[in-house]
Amino acid sequence: MGLVQHITASLLCLAAFSAAIPHIANNDQTVRSVVPYGVIIDRCTVPGTVALTFDDGPWIYTARTLEILRENGARVTFFINGQALGNIYAFSGLVQQALADGHQVASHTWSHPFLPALDRDAIIGEMTRLEAAFMDVIGAFPTYMRPPFLAVNGLVLSTMAELGYHVISASTDTKDYENDDPNLIHRSIEKFRNELNAGGTIVLAHDVHQQTVDMLLQAMLDDVRARGLTPVPVGECLGDSPGEWYRAW
Repeated sequence: MGLVQHITASLLCLAAFSAAIPHIANNDQTVRSVVPYGVIIDRCTVPGTVALTFDDGPWIYTARTLEILRENGARVTFFINGQALGNIYAFSGLVQQALADGHQVASHTWSHPFLPALDRDAIIGEMTRLEAAFMDVIGAFPTYMRPPFLAVNGLVLSTMAELGYHVISASTDTKDYENDDPNLIHRSIEKFRNELNAGGTIVLAHDVHQQTVDMLLQAMLDDVRARGLTPVPVGECLGDSPGEWYRAW
């Protein structure tokens, strides 16, 4: 069974048994996964892999991002907001297409807040509101999340553990949001290469910036392949089965 078929079968299975899967941290999902919950993860554990990740979508450049990835036979992770530049419902077809193409979709909170400034109930609300939207759009919700601004504190991490989320940071940050200009994007390309040279393996970029899609994405894919590495979703680079990337209520 191919990866896309594996994910599709897993989601169908989750939908069929959603009533029997409680949203608590110590359900079967937590027991099965080899990846820890509620701790910061910023590097791949599977040798030879690099995880390219894209935050803050879906947005108007996401469709072209998917086209480039398809042309290159590459798979990545999209950390999706419910309402940021775009709205998950307005771009639901792109979320579904990303999943169908074999990419991983994951949570970036509903509205992209600075989580350490929130209390526990507000943090939970950010996560569960997006869970409900994911249920509407793909029939399941992710077990992987990235905190906006990569910002966490003890309460954020303990709440993610309680909710059963793997917390993904980055060891390579392209800072593409600072260089969204044809004359500046080379800085992000150089930063990407330098931080890969230093051992970074989970890469942070954004599919909401034009120069990321027009220039940076292909440069990253070419560089990763030139190093003999394989671009894969975060869950795969951590050795987690695709069936463990999602749950349902």
